[in-house]
Amino acid sequence: MGYIIAIAGKGGTGKTTIAALIARLIKEKKLGSVLAIDADPNSNLAVNLGIEPGQTIGGIIDDIARHPDKIPAGMTKDRFVEYQVHTAISEGNGFDVLTMGRPEGPGCYCYVNNVLRGAMAKLIADYDYIVIDNEAGLEHLSRRTTRSADALVVISDVTPVGLRSAARISDLVRELEIKTKNNLLLINRYAGNIEKEKLSAFNLDYNLDYIGNIPPDSQIEKVSLNGNSLMDLKEDAAALVALRKLGDRIWQK
Repeated sequence: MGYIIAIAGKGGTGKTTIAALIARLIKEKKLGSVLAIDADPNSNLAVNLGIEPGQTIGGIIDDIARHPDKIPAGMTKDRFVEYQVHTAISEGNGFDVLTMGRPEGPGCYCYVNNVLRGAMAKLIADYDYIVIDNEAGLEHLSRRTTRSADALVVISDVTPVGLRSAARISDLVRELEIKTKNNLLLINRYAGNIEKEKLSAFNLDYNLDYIGNIPPDSQIEKVSLNGNSLMDLKEDAAALVALRKLGDRIWQK
């Protein structure tokens, strides 16, 4: 089984950016094969990594649930779902990307989701590192992708709203009985040092280990405005430099 890094946080905190940078750094450090899973309905991870997203898993599952007759004769549903998952992978330079897509529409998807989880487990076992960009509600992590993670990295800003969302995500992990080994809090787009006392001043129970912060990065802003990918960032980009220093806490097996 690969080492699973699950990224979560409320919208606007930059979690997709952090997920993409983590995938990039694991690749650059040559730590092993990388699968980046975009489990956020906004589906921007592949673009941030400089490749076109493939067919979404949501679309595949919708199609199978609504048209089971499309499964070829002599092929089980389990095998067909597994095959479709593999065909949805987009290959990048040093990593692969799988886009989960939006949640399904009306209808019964329980069986298909169970089959999907089995297919995802087999896929995840083929990679050394799996970086999952989740939405705040952790829908894919709880039902469709995997119910465990070696590192949960919750991204927040320093606002009360962001920090309360981080605490809520930590609570959700326990409520959904998602098994996580290392639960980490990473503050994004903040230049100063944050004392733990400042975090505790909000009287929130995070159950997260604060590991540091990523400063604002003008290079990221420029890349985003130009429509380029984060793979175009220079090596000395402030966010990359900071994340390299914190990385061992995130991807250390």
